[in-house]
Amino acid sequence: MKNPLSEAVVHIKPSGIRKFFDIVSEMNDPEVISLGVGEPDFDTPWHIRDEGIYSLERGRTHYTSNSGLMELRQEVCNYMYRKQGISYDAAQEVLITVGGSEAIDIGLRALINPGEEVLIPQPSYVSYEPCAILAGAKPVIINLKAENEFRLTAEEVENAVTDRTKVLILPFPNNPTGAIMERKDLEAVARVAIEHDLIVMSDEIYGELTYKGKHVSIASLPGMKERTVLINGFSKAYAMTGWRLGYACGPAAIIQQMMKIHQFAIMCAPITSQCAAVEALKNGDDDIVEMCTAYNQRRRYLLNAFREMGLECFEPYGAFYVFPCIRQFGMTSDEFATRFLAEEKVAVVPGTAFGESGEGFLRISYAYSLENLKVAIGRMDRFVKKLRAENEKGQS
Repeated sequence: MKNPLSEAVVHIKPSGIRKFFDIVSEMNDPEVISLGVGEPDFDTPWHIRDEGIYSLERGRTHYTSNSGLMELRQEVCNYMYRKQGISYDAAQEVLITVGGSEAIDIGLRALINPGEEVLIPQPSYVSYEPCAILAGAKPVIINLKAENEFRLTAEEVENAVTDRTKVLILPFPNNPTGAIMERKDLEAVARVAIEHDLIVMSDEIYGELTYKGKHVSIASLPGMKERTVLINGFSKAYAMTGWRLGYACGPAAIIQQMMKIHQFAIMCAPITSQCAAVEALKNGDDDIVEMCTAYNQRRRYLLNAFREMGLECFEPYGAFYVFPCIRQFGMTSDEFATRFLAEEKVAVVPGTAFGESGEGFLRISYAYSLENLKVAIGRMDRFVKKLRAENEKGQS
Protein backbone atom coordinates (compact mmCIF):
# COMPACT_ATOMS: atom_id res chain seq x y z
CA MET A 1 0.00 0.00 0.00
CA LYS A 2 1.24 3.50 -0.82
CA ASN A 3 1.99 5.83 2.03
CA PRO A 4 -1.41 7.50 2.55
CA LEU A 5 0.00 10.50 4.42
CA SER A 6 1.40 13.85 3.35
CA GLU A 7 5.11 14.06 4.12
CA ALA A 8 4.77 17.76 4.89
CA VAL A 9 2.13 17.11 7.53
CA VAL A 10 3.90 14.09 9.03
CA HIS A 11 7.06 16.11 9.64
CA ILE A 12 5.28 18.96 11.41
CA LYS A 13 5.72 18.63 15.17
CA PRO A 14 2.57 18.62 17.31
CA SER A 15 1.94 21.72 19.41
CA GLY A 16 4.20 21.78 22.46
CA ILE A 17 1.38 23.39 24.43
CA ARG A 18 -0.91 20.40 24.00
CA LYS A 19 1.47 18.06 25.85
CA PHE A 20 0.81 19.75 29.18
CA PHE A 21 -2.91 20.18 28.50
CA ASP A 22 -3.14 16.43 27.91
CA ILE A 23 -1.18 15.58 31.08
CA VAL A 24 -3.44 17.81 33.16
CA SER A 25 -6.60 16.23 31.73
CA GLU A 26 -5.24 12.74 32.38
CA MET A 27 -4.37 13.62 35.99
CA ASN A 28 -8.04 14.42 36.66
CA ASP A 29 -6.98 16.11 39.90
CA PRO A 30 -9.06 19.02 41.24
CA GLU A 31 -5.97 20.45 42.98
CA VAL A 32 -4.15 21.03 39.69
CA ILE A 33 -3.99 24.68 38.63
CA SER A 34 -3.32 25.35 34.98
CA LEU A 35 -1.61 28.60 34.03
CA GLY A 36 -1.04 27.42 30.50
CA VAL A 37 -4.15 28.41 28.58
CA GLY A 38 -4.27 31.68 26.69
CA GLU A 39 -7.97 32.15 27.29
CA PRO A 40 -9.63 34.97 29.27
CA ASP A 41 -11.28 33.83 32.48
CA PHE A 42 -14.01 36.42 31.86
CA ASP A 43 -17.29 35.42 30.27
CA THR A 44 -18.17 37.22 27.06
CA PRO A 45 -19.86 40.46 28.19
CA TRP A 46 -23.60 40.03 28.52
CA HIS A 47 -24.64 42.64 25.94
CA ILE A 48 -22.54 40.80 23.33
CA ARG A 49 -24.00 37.40 24.25
CA ASP A 50 -27.47 38.91 24.22
CA GLU A 51 -27.01 40.10 20.64
CA GLY A 52 -26.01 36.59 19.61
CA ILE A 53 -29.08 35.16 21.33
CA TYR A 54 -31.30 37.80 19.73
CA SER A 55 -29.96 36.94 16.29
CA LEU A 56 -31.05 33.33 16.83
CA GLU A 57 -34.47 34.41 18.06
CA ARG A 58 -34.89 36.43 14.86
CA GLY A 59 -34.04 33.36 12.79
CA ARG A 60 -30.71 34.66 11.55
CA THR A 61 -29.33 31.16 10.99
CA HIS A 62 -28.32 31.25 7.34
CA TYR A 63 -25.12 31.74 5.38
CA THR A 64 -23.68 35.21 5.11
CA SER A 65 -21.65 36.37 2.13
CA ASN A 66 -18.27 34.67 1.92
CA SER A 67 -16.53 37.83 3.10
CA GLY A 68 -18.85 38.21 6.10
CA LEU A 69 -21.75 40.45 7.01
CA MET A 70 -21.33 43.86 5.41
CA GLU A 71 -22.45 45.45 8.68
CA LEU A 72 -19.61 43.69 10.52
CA ARG A 73 -17.02 44.56 7.88
CA GLN A 74 -18.09 48.20 8.11
CA GLU A 75 -17.75 48.11 11.90
CA VAL A 76 -14.26 46.64 11.50
CA CYS A 77 -13.42 49.62 9.26
CA ASN A 78 -14.88 52.02 11.82
CA TYR A 79 -12.84 50.35 14.57
CA MET A 80 -9.59 50.48 12.58
CA TYR A 81 -10.08 54.16 11.79
CA ARG A 82 -11.07 54.99 15.37
CA LYS A 83 -8.16 53.13 16.93
CA GLN A 84 -5.37 53.42 14.35
CA GLY A 85 -6.41 56.09 11.87
CA ILE A 86 -6.33 53.55 9.01
CA SER A 87 -9.04 53.71 6.34
CA TYR A 88 -10.15 50.39 4.83
CA ASP A 89 -12.81 49.67 2.21
CA ALA A 90 -15.37 47.31 3.78
CA ALA A 91 -16.31 45.80 0.41
CA GLN A 92 -12.79 44.99 -0.81
CA GLU A 93 -10.23 45.17 1.99
CA VAL A 94 -11.83 43.26 4.89
CA LEU A 95 -12.46 39.51 5.27
CA ILE A 96 -14.22 37.91 8.25
CA THR A 97 -12.60 34.59 9.21
CA VAL A 98 -13.01 31.72 11.65
CA GLY A 99 -10.64 33.10 14.25
CA GLY A 100 -7.36 34.86 13.62
CA SER A 101 -5.75 31.47 13.03
CA GLU A 102 -7.68 30.92 9.80
CA ALA A 103 -6.58 34.34 8.60
CA ILE A 104 -2.92 33.41 9.20
CA ASP A 105 -3.33 30.15 7.30
CA ILE A 106 -5.15 31.48 4.24
CA GLY A 107 -3.07 34.65 4.22
CA LEU A 108 0.14 32.69 3.85
CA ARG A 109 -1.40 30.37 1.27
CA ALA A 110 -2.55 33.37 -0.77
CA LEU A 111 0.89 35.01 -0.65
CA ILE A 112 3.43 32.23 -1.00
CA ASN A 113 4.87 30.45 -4.03
CA PRO A 114 6.80 27.22 -3.34
CA GLY A 115 10.25 27.88 -1.92
CA GLU A 116 9.74 31.52 -1.01
CA GLU A 117 10.84 32.50 2.47
CA VAL A 118 8.81 33.68 5.45
CA LEU A 119 10.61 35.43 8.30
CA ILE A 120 9.23 34.27 11.65
CA PRO A 121 10.44 35.91 14.87
CA GLN A 122 10.46 33.47 17.79
CA PRO A 123 9.39 32.90 20.54
CA SER A 124 5.96 33.34 18.99
CA TYR A 125 2.57 31.77 18.43
CA VAL A 126 2.80 28.11 17.49
CA SER A 127 0.83 28.32 14.21
CA TYR A 128 3.12 30.53 12.14
CA GLU A 129 5.80 28.01 11.28
CA PRO A 130 3.52 25.06 10.40
CA CYS A 131 1.21 27.32 8.37
CA ALA A 132 4.22 28.60 6.43
CA ILE A 133 5.36 25.04 5.73
CA LEU A 134 1.88 23.99 4.60
CA ALA A 135 1.84 26.98 2.25
CA GLY A 136 5.04 25.69 0.65
CA ALA A 137 7.30 28.31 2.19
CA LYS A 138 10.71 27.98 3.75
CA PRO A 139 10.43 29.31 7.32
CA VAL A 140 13.39 31.47 8.35
CA ILE A 141 13.52 31.85 12.12
CA ILE A 142 14.68 35.07 13.76
CA ASN A 143 15.59 34.33 17.36
CA LEU A 144 14.49 37.21 19.56
CA LYS A 145 16.63 38.09 22.56
CA ALA A 146 15.77 38.67 26.21
CA GLU A 147 18.26 41.56 26.36
CA ASN A 148 16.11 43.35 23.74
CA GLU A 149 12.95 42.57 25.73
CA PHE A 150 12.13 40.13 22.91
CA ARG A 151 11.46 43.00 20.49
CA LEU A 152 12.28 42.56 16.81
CA THR A 153 15.03 44.87 15.57
CA ALA A 154 15.51 46.20 12.06
CA GLU A 155 19.04 44.78 12.09
CA GLU A 156 17.69 41.27 12.80
CA VAL A 157 15.31 41.54 9.86
CA GLU A 158 18.02 42.92 7.59
CA ASN A 159 20.36 40.06 8.47
CA ALA A 160 17.68 37.45 7.71
CA VAL A 161 16.53 38.79 4.33
CA THR A 162 17.56 37.00 1.12
CA ASP A 163 16.45 37.36 -2.48
CA ARG A 164 13.80 34.68 -1.71
CA THR A 165 12.24 36.49 1.25
CA LYS A 166 8.63 37.50 0.68
CA VAL A 167 6.78 37.76 4.00
CA LEU A 168 7.69 39.04 7.45
CA ILE A 169 5.41 37.91 10.26
CA LEU A 170 5.10 40.55 12.96
CA PRO A 171 3.71 38.91 16.13
CA PHE A 172 3.21 41.85 18.52
CA PRO A 173 1.98 42.24 21.21
CA ASN A 174 3.62 38.89 21.55
CA ASN A 175 2.46 35.48 22.67
CA PRO A 176 4.28 34.05 24.69
CA THR A 177 6.58 36.83 25.92
CA GLY A 178 4.21 39.77 26.32
CA ALA A 179 6.71 41.92 24.39
CA ILE A 180 5.49 44.93 22.44
CA MET A 181 6.82 47.05 19.58
CA GLU A 182 6.62 50.80 20.03
CA ARG A 183 6.37 53.28 17.16
CA LYS A 184 10.12 53.84 16.90
CA ASP A 185 10.71 50.06 16.72
CA LEU A 186 8.07 49.67 13.99
CA GLU A 187 9.39 52.60 11.98
CA ALA A 188 12.83 50.98 11.78
CA VAL A 189 11.36 47.62 10.71
CA ALA A 190 9.08 49.35 8.19
CA ARG A 191 12.08 50.95 6.48
CA VAL A 192 13.61 47.51 5.96
CA ALA A 193 10.31 46.06 4.72
CA ILE A 194 9.95 48.85 2.14
CA GLU A 195 13.58 48.65 1.06
CA HIS A 196 13.34 44.90 0.44
CA ASP A 197 9.75 44.92 -0.85
CA LEU A 198 8.45 42.61 1.91
CA ILE A 199 4.83 41.85 2.71
CA VAL A 200 4.18 42.13 6.46
CA MET A 201 1.65 39.88 8.16
CA SER A 202 0.92 41.75 11.40
CA ASP A 203 -0.88 39.62 13.99
CA GLU A 204 -2.50 42.16 16.32
CA ILE A 205 -4.88 39.87 18.21
CA TYR A 206 -3.54 41.27 21.53
CA GLY A 207 -3.50 44.87 20.35
CA GLU A 208 -6.10 46.00 22.89
CA LEU A 209 -4.22 44.39 25.79
CA THR A 210 -1.33 46.78 26.30
CA TYR A 211 -0.06 48.41 29.49
CA LYS A 212 2.34 51.05 28.18
CA GLY A 213 0.64 53.59 26.01
CA LYS A 214 -1.47 52.75 22.98
CA HIS A 215 -0.81 49.92 20.57
CA VAL A 216 0.52 51.12 17.21
CA SER A 217 -0.16 49.11 14.05
CA ILE A 218 2.62 48.97 11.47
CA ALA A 219 -0.11 49.39 8.84
CA SER A 220 -0.65 52.95 10.12
CA LEU A 221 2.90 54.00 9.16
CA PRO A 222 3.60 55.74 5.83
CA GLY A 223 4.00 53.28 2.95
CA MET A 224 2.93 50.25 5.00
CA LYS A 225 -0.84 49.85 4.53
CA GLU A 226 -0.34 48.70 0.95
CA ARG A 227 2.10 45.98 2.02
CA THR A 228 0.51 44.80 5.29
CA VAL A 229 -2.02 42.07 5.97
CA LEU A 230 -3.37 43.01 9.39
CA ILE A 231 -4.89 40.16 11.40
CA ASN A 232 -7.10 40.62 14.43
CA GLY A 233 -10.10 39.06 16.10
CA PHE A 234 -12.46 38.98 19.03
CA SER A 235 -11.11 36.16 21.21
CA LYS A 236 -8.74 38.04 23.50
CA ALA A 237 -10.03 41.63 23.74
CA TYR A 238 -13.71 40.69 24.09
CA ALA A 239 -13.34 37.29 25.82
CA MET A 240 -14.94 35.58 22.80
CA THR A 241 -12.64 32.58 22.29
CA GLY A 242 -15.43 30.06 21.70
CA TRP A 243 -17.18 32.28 19.16
CA ARG A 244 -14.29 31.63 16.74
CA LEU A 245 -14.22 34.91 14.88
CA GLY A 246 -11.41 36.96 13.41
CA TYR A 247 -10.69 39.18 10.44
CA ALA A 248 -8.03 40.27 8.01
CA CYS A 249 -7.57 43.76 6.56
CA GLY A 250 -5.25 44.44 3.68
CA PRO A 251 -4.77 45.31 0.02
CA ALA A 252 -7.79 44.32 -2.08
CA ALA A 253 -5.71 42.10 -4.38
CA ILE A 254 -4.53 40.00 -1.42
CA ILE A 255 -7.86 39.92 0.42
CA GLN A 256 -9.59 38.75 -2.79
CA GLN A 257 -7.31 35.71 -3.03
CA MET A 258 -7.65 34.98 0.68
CA MET A 259 -11.42 35.11 0.25
CA LYS A 260 -11.18 32.56 -2.56
CA ILE A 261 -9.50 30.02 -0.26
CA HIS A 262 -11.92 30.87 2.56
CA GLN A 263 -14.83 30.43 0.12
CA PHE A 264 -13.86 26.90 -0.81
CA ALA A 265 -12.61 25.73 2.60
CA ILE A 266 -15.01 27.43 5.03
CA MET A 267 -17.82 29.19 3.08
CA CYS A 268 -18.38 31.84 5.78
CA ALA A 269 -17.91 32.46 9.48
CA PRO A 270 -20.88 31.61 11.76
CA ILE A 271 -23.59 34.25 11.49
CA THR A 272 -24.40 34.14 15.22
CA SER A 273 -20.82 35.07 16.04
CA GLN A 274 -20.81 37.80 13.42
CA CYS A 275 -23.97 39.39 14.83
CA ALA A 276 -22.46 39.35 18.32
CA ALA A 277 -19.23 40.85 16.99
CA VAL A 278 -21.08 43.85 15.55
CA GLU A 279 -22.27 44.63 19.07
CA ALA A 280 -18.76 44.10 20.46
CA LEU A 281 -17.23 46.64 18.10
CA LYS A 282 -20.02 49.16 18.57
CA ASN A 283 -20.33 49.05 22.35
CA GLY A 284 -17.48 46.97 23.79
CA ASP A 285 -14.80 49.57 24.52
CA ASP A 286 -15.71 49.82 28.21
CA ASP A 287 -15.53 46.03 28.56
CA ILE A 288 -12.00 46.07 27.19
CA VAL A 289 -10.94 48.72 29.68
CA GLU A 290 -12.41 46.73 32.59
CA MET A 291 -10.72 43.48 31.58
CA CYS A 292 -7.43 45.16 30.73
CA THR A 293 -7.39 46.83 34.16
CA ALA A 294 -7.81 43.44 35.82
CA TYR A 295 -5.06 41.89 33.70
CA ASN A 296 -2.71 44.72 34.57
CA GLN A 297 -3.31 44.15 38.28
CA ARG A 298 -2.43 40.49 37.85
CA ARG A 299 0.61 41.35 35.72
CA ARG A 300 2.00 43.63 38.43
CA TYR A 301 1.34 41.00 41.09
CA LEU A 302 3.29 38.34 39.18
CA LEU A 303 6.25 40.60 38.43
CA ASN A 304 6.52 41.52 42.10
CA ALA A 305 6.23 37.86 43.13
CA PHE A 306 9.04 36.88 40.75
CA ARG A 307 11.27 39.62 42.14
CA GLU A 308 10.68 38.33 45.66
CA MET A 309 11.45 34.79 44.47
CA GLY A 310 14.67 35.91 42.78
CA LEU A 311 13.42 34.94 39.33
CA GLU A 312 14.56 37.14 36.48
CA CYS A 313 11.65 38.37 34.31
CA PHE A 314 11.61 41.39 31.98
CA GLU A 315 8.50 43.52 32.25
CA PRO A 316 5.99 42.59 29.54
CA TYR A 317 3.72 45.38 28.34
CA GLY A 318 1.26 43.42 26.21
CA ALA A 319 -1.04 40.38 26.02
CA PHE A 320 -1.60 38.41 29.26
CA TYR A 321 1.60 36.40 29.62
CA VAL A 322 4.82 36.64 31.57
CA PHE A 323 8.01 34.87 30.47
CA PRO A 324 10.25 34.29 33.51
CA CYS A 325 13.76 32.90 33.12
CA ILE A 326 14.61 29.64 34.95
CA ARG A 327 18.16 29.10 33.67
CA GLN A 328 19.63 29.51 37.16
CA PHE A 329 18.37 26.03 38.06
CA GLY A 330 20.35 24.20 35.37
CA MET A 331 17.22 22.59 33.94
CA THR A 332 15.60 22.72 30.55
CA SER A 333 12.25 24.47 30.28
CA ASP A 334 10.58 21.12 29.70
CA GLU A 335 12.23 19.55 32.74
CA PHE A 336 11.20 22.44 34.97
CA ALA A 337 7.60 22.42 33.72
CA THR A 338 7.32 18.64 34.03
CA ARG A 339 8.62 18.57 37.61
CA PHE A 340 6.59 21.61 38.62
CA LEU A 341 3.40 19.91 37.44
CA ALA A 342 4.24 16.55 39.03
CA GLU A 343 5.42 17.94 42.39
CA GLU A 344 3.33 21.08 42.88
CA LYS A 345 0.34 20.44 40.59
CA VAL A 346 0.73 23.64 38.59
CA ALA A 347 0.81 23.54 34.80
CA VAL A 348 2.86 26.09 32.86
CA VAL A 349 4.19 25.91 29.30
CA PRO A 350 7.90 25.47 28.47
CA GLY A 351 9.29 28.34 26.46
CA THR A 352 10.48 25.88 23.83
CA ALA A 353 6.87 25.27 22.79
CA PHE A 354 7.21 28.63 21.01
CA GLY A 355 10.59 28.08 19.40
CA GLU A 356 14.11 27.06 20.37
CA SER A 357 14.92 30.58 21.57
CA GLY A 358 12.37 30.02 24.32
CA GLU A 359 14.71 27.59 26.05
CA GLY A 360 15.32 28.61 29.64
CA PHE A 361 11.95 30.35 29.97
CA LEU A 362 8.37 29.52 30.91
CA ARG A 363 5.13 30.97 29.63
CA ILE A 364 2.73 31.75 32.44
CA SER A 365 -0.70 33.11 31.57
CA TYR A 366 -2.40 35.58 33.88
CA ALA A 367 -5.78 35.19 32.22
CA TYR A 368 -6.87 33.67 35.53
CA SER A 369 -8.34 35.00 38.73
CA LEU A 370 -5.99 36.68 41.19
CA GLU A 371 -7.03 34.08 43.78
CA ASN A 372 -5.83 31.20 41.58
CA LEU A 373 -2.65 33.07 40.72
CA LYS A 374 -1.84 33.57 44.41
CA VAL A 375 -2.22 29.85 45.14
CA ALA A 376 -0.12 28.90 42.11
CA ILE A 377 2.61 31.42 42.95
CA GLY A 378 2.74 30.14 46.53
CA ARG A 379 3.44 26.68 45.14
CA MET A 380 6.02 28.07 42.73
CA ASP A 381 7.84 29.82 45.56
CA ARG A 382 7.98 26.55 47.47
CA PHE A 383 9.22 24.70 44.36
CA VAL A 384 11.93 27.28 43.61
CA LYS A 385 13.20 27.07 47.21
CA LYS A 386 13.32 23.29 46.91
CA LEU A 387 15.37 23.50 43.69
CA ARG A 388 17.81 25.94 45.27
CA ALA A 389 18.23 23.66 48.27
CA GLU A 390 18.92 20.74 45.92
CA ASN A 391 21.53 22.74 44.04
CA GLU A 392 23.26 23.83 47.26
CA LYS A 393 23.30 20.25 48.51
CA GLY A 394 24.77 19.06 45.22
CA GLN A 395 27.56 21.63 45.41
CA SER A 396 28.53 20.84 49.00
